[in-house]
Amino acid sequence: MDLKVVFAVVCLCVLAITSSNAGIPKCCISTRKFSRGILKKVIKVEMQRSTGVCDIDALKLYTAGMKRPFCADPTVFNDWMKYKGKMMRQVNVHKTGKI
Repeated sequence: MDLKVVFAVVCLCVLAITSSNAGIPKCCISTRKFSRGILKKVIKVEMQRSTGVCDIDALKLYTAGMKRPFCADPTVFNDWMKYKGKMMRQVNVHKTGKI
């Protein structure tokens, strides 16, 4: 095959992959423990399911100032929700003066 044809096919494949978000997904390959102080910095949470492309269930915790998410055990989600609920109740008490 002519080198120009091969180059054109490769370019079209790269264009198709990048424009359709069909690239390699970023999966958590393991989970780890971390301090509860990390929960204060969480700005976004995503659930990773093992039924899709990724191999394990994990909770991706995106924090301010970090490029990569923390991969945590999905049971941490309950702790995070309790923490966020507690913080919201404290903010409401300070604003209204009522419990």
